Amino acid sequence: MPIKPSCVNPRLSVIARATRAGYMRLMLDRASNSSPLPPEIARRRTFAIISHPDAGKTTLTEKFLLYGGAIQMAGQVRAKGEARRTRSDFMQMEKDRGISVSASAMSFDFDGHRFNLVDTPGHSDFSEDTYRTLTAVDAAIMVIDGAKGVESQTQKLFEVCRMRDLPILTFCNKMDRESRETFEIIDEIQENLAIDVTPASWPIGVGRDFIGSYDILNDRLELMERGDRNKRAESIKIKGLDDPKLAEHVPAHLLEQLREEVEMARELLPTFDRQAFLDGTMTPIWFGSAINSFGVKDLMDGIAKFGPEPQPQSASPRHVSPDETTVAGFVFKVQANMDPKHRDRVAFVRLASGHFKRGMKLTHVRSKKPMAISNPVLFLASDRELAEEAWAGDIIGIPNHGQLRIGDTLTEGEAIKVTGIPSFAPELLQNVRAGDPMKAKHLEKALMQFAEEGAAKVFKPMLASGFIVGVVGQLQFEVLASRIELEYGLPVRFEPSQFTSARWVTGPKDKVDAFVNANKGHMAADNDGDMVYLTRLQWDIDRIERDYPDLKLSATKEMMV
Repeated sequence: MPIKPSCVNPRLSVIARATRAGYMRLMLDRASNSSPLPPEIARRRTFAIISHPDAGKTTLTEKFLLYGGAIQMAGQVRAKGEARRTRSDFMQMEKDRGISVSASAMSFDFDGHRFNLVDTPGHSDFSEDTYRTLTAVDAAIMVIDGAKGVESQTQKLFEVCRMRDLPILTFCNKMDRESRETFEIIDEIQENLAIDVTPASWPIGVGRDFIGSYDILNDRLELMERGDRNKRAESIKIKGLDDPKLAEHVPAHLLEQLREEVEMARELLPTFDRQAFLDGTMTPIWFGSAINSFGVKDLMDGIAKFGPEPQPQSASPRHVSPDETTVAGFVFKVQANMDPKHRDRVAFVRLASGHFKRGMKLTHVRSKKPMAISNPVLFLASDRELAEEAWAGDIIGIPNHGQLRIGDTLTEGEAIKVTGIPSFAPELLQNVRAGDPMKAKHLEKALMQFAEEGAAKVFKPMLASGFIVGVVGQLQFEVLASRIELEYGLPVRFEPSQFTSARWVTGPKDKVDAFVNANKGHMAADNDGDMVYLTRLQWDIDRIERDYPDLKLSATKEMMV
């Protein structure tokens, strides 16, 4: 069993210890009190798809929907006209650029199971949205480009999965193109991510020679159909690699290579152990081509058969188990104006326990006020349908007018607060100005909306007018400018700020107040009213921590409200 390295991303290390320790306690509690979940909950599989940009994540998502019967034809990112509009990319910029910059949820049935799939942003500038999304799922699919292997964004997202001990299934994509050797890919995953890898399938040929794979777990030959990209693979049941039927379908030189490599793999690599997989110490890997619909069905079978049921959720003062009879859920994402026809704000809620029914009155724990959930929805990206009921593990949308924020908890009355949803200090800061100075109030409304979505950090300086916007990557400024103009009819421009970083200030109230009064030129309030210190130099932060030992300048704020 590999030794898990410590979290190497400094932006995550603040929450890593608490998150990991809390999650381990949940798993121990679950193990000691294990009892079968109600059938409707047990058949849920809630998972995210993570990858480096352009590894094929969104294409794989489309094929999941195709096999699940949710759509009739998968959109292709590089196709022409309307055919290129992938179902999971619903923002205008996503459609125009062919990239995912927002998490989208989709629910559909497959082989007697209910799949709740979250397609996460592939672009690294939107990684915080992905981090929050991973708090709402029970497993993750890691998509790797067969030619490029483990890339930087993949490694960062894997760290977050590791913190929660999320089980990970790996899909090595684009095997129909020139790719690395199979053993080289597996070795790189094991070395870079420090996790055991076990092959669930083995590719037959690579690039132009790629004709299919051998299903190791089920002893089947899977053959790819290159002509029809939406056609399912031909599956042939065999009796081991010595079955004469293999020679009827596999060229002699590829068959010899397959037998040699699978024999070596069985000697050198661990066999699949479901408990090790559920513990997050082993990942099964499938090889395929998402654009050709190959390997997708096998991966979906793996999720249904081996994937975890809904898991306990970390909360204060106690954790929440999925088999509890009362309903509890938490908001992990807020999205406004998903569809111009609706012009609404929808909170994405992961149900942590119970059986939800439309019309239920739930308590909004932060405000202590009841909310009648009259029009909950289930998602297929931007499309939606009314949800008459939902169970623990499901993701529902609750339309609202701003009452619900990321980190909010909804219960049937108990004062429980879900924990572990992070907010990170921005890495880029810029001033924002409306093209029309008379539209300042409209700009403020737009900025507050995006701050509540978690799309950006918005700071109001104590001594200066206007707002400072903070993001992780430059592309976020482009998305914000585009959305403000499209959704509010308000052209804006971003300008350089004198500040380069921000830190939340916490400590005894009298000490914080004294510090704020002495540093008003550097102080600002975020959209929650929490005080933030704006600075230009890391040296300044180090000095304050030395001169004010009772205060803490934090790069992370937990979104538990």
